[in-house]
Amino acid sequence: MRKVFAVLTIFLTCRVFALDDSTSVYLRHHIEYLASDGMEGRKSGSKGAELAADYIAKQFASCGLVPVGDNGNYLQTFIFTAGVKLGEKNSLMTLKEKNKTWYQLDKDFRPLAFSSNAEAAGSIVFAGYGISSMDLKYDDYENVDVKDKIVIAMRYSPAGDNPHSDFSKYLPLRYKTLTAREKGAKALIVVTGSADDSSDQLIRLRYDNSFSSSGIPVFSVTRNVINGWLKQSRTNLDSLQSRINATKQPTSFEIPGITLSLSSDIIELKDTTANVIGLLRVADTTNAEHLIIGAHYDHLGFGGEGSLAPDKVEIHNGADDNASGTSGIIELARLLSSRKTSLKRNVVFISFSGEEEGLLGSQYYVKHPVMSLGNAIMMINLDMVGRLKDRTLTVQGTGTSSKWDSLLSKYNADSTFVLKTVKDGFGPSDHASFYGANMPILFFFTGVHDDYHKPSDDADKINYGGQSLVVDYIRKIAADVDNFPTRPEYLKTQTMASTGGESRGFRVYVGTVPDYSDQSAGMKITAVRDDSPAAKGGLAGGDIILKFGKFDIKNVYDYTYALQEYKPGDEVEVIVQRRTEKLTKKVKLEKRN
Repeated sequence: MRKVFAVLTIFLTCRVFALDDSTSVYLRHHIEYLASDGMEGRKSGSKGAELAADYIAKQFASCGLVPVGDNGNYLQTFIFTAGVKLGEKNSLMTLKEKNKTWYQLDKDFRPLAFSSNAEAAGSIVFAGYGISSMDLKYDDYENVDVKDKIVIAMRYSPAGDNPHSDFSKYLPLRYKTLTAREKGAKALIVVTGSADDSSDQLIRLRYDNSFSSSGIPVFSVTRNVINGWLKQSRTNLDSLQSRINATKQPTSFEIPGITLSLSSDIIELKDTTANVIGLLRVADTTNAEHLIIGAHYDHLGFGGEGSLAPDKVEIHNGADDNASGTSGIIELARLLSSRKTSLKRNVVFISFSGEEEGLLGSQYYVKHPVMSLGNAIMMINLDMVGRLKDRTLTVQGTGTSSKWDSLLSKYNADSTFVLKTVKDGFGPSDHASFYGANMPILFFFTGVHDDYHKPSDDADKINYGGQSLVVDYIRKIAADVDNFPTRPEYLKTQTMASTGGESRGFRVYVGTVPDYSDQSAGMKITAVRDDSPAAKGGLAGGDIILKFGKFDIKNVYDYTYALQEYKPGDEVEVIVQRRTEKLTKKVKLEKRN
């Protein structure tokens, strides 16, 4: 199959199909290639992603774009964390009456992917489900002292794994780890009760797109091993779980006579991927100003983290997400290249990798631009533009410049589209990186559908005619902006949109935008929203949040969970690292709209 597609790659160029110059024909051919099984889901760092990048580079070349990546080619390579593996220093041992028992890695225990690499030793406390909630008046830690001890906590909650129960926000293992750490525990042992899984399987080592340690070691241990320890207390996990589930009351206690020692060793796996960058150079090369048009080409590979079909190990072709956007910028390169004599400014086309891993490619470009960002007058982003339905097109970022509303209306005078506009410049796609760098943006999107992040997002479901209309609409807008006599001014928006660490499920609004590409100890802020609580409190882009209220912040997950513990009107003390200084700020939380 790959040989067939390699042949197609040679012929599907911007200069072929001269007899049929239909945009929809080009779009179909690009998507059918990029979303083919031969690409294996285009996961960043995979062979499929390399094949896709090579294809995009060939298309850019055939459209006459100048390579402006590394070493005079189209690729801008960068290194990212692709996963984790077990090191050689993982161990688990109990000491009972001078007798040592060593346990077997991958049979009896396994560290979780976000476990801190550290050693820990101490007595053992069984703490039920490891939940401490004032709201629910349920606290597994209420009557036990876990400081400098090792905590055992069951997965899920007294309501099982029901995502709609009152306990739902306490289910994530990172949340349980944060709670144990804040209570003073040296380590956390996680076990699955038989009411939730009769098989007694260890939790698999699964990287969650954020190589940020939890601050303490975290192990998955089998029920069989835990029951051996519980014999000291003349009980077992089944009876403890049954009692807690039936009464909805904690049953926590220290296990006598046993000392536990453990060591965690998780190795970060690095890989290389690349943005694909081409420059449409216009006749007037003295004008350094330029537009940026981008779309990410990576997807989810065979599924796993991020998939909405998590139990299926199948190729996630990502035809709409985001072969549609990638095909769109290739076609825009062809269309604008054929009209470049009418343009006044250069246009930089970027196909990003690592978007599904946390906007890694666009954040890398913003930190390492091939042309000065100060000369970039705007960024246009295409992400999921292949499923136009009922003529509805969402355009985000309309509040980032005063020019956008009239421009969008101008080229939709015939009501081709039912436009849904969003003023905010932030959001869960690559345009957010550029808006955070103080650049006007427009983000085009035809909507989420049932195939989103599933193996069923295939090329045969794309509305090619509708996508063709979207691409032509964007072409007209880009060409008009390119010919503006002066660059569009940048405006900060006031909309409180959900971004990364601040979900709409929270009661409070802070206004911080996480930098997912950063691996500092803490949570680095890419930007803060104008007039937000964060801005009023003196937080700024580049700050690393180390403590939020009573919570030490080791990663974006800690920050996410900390937000859930506060309510609008609370004034929270926030400690940040700003370059070489540690600063203490006070942020008054507001209600989320």
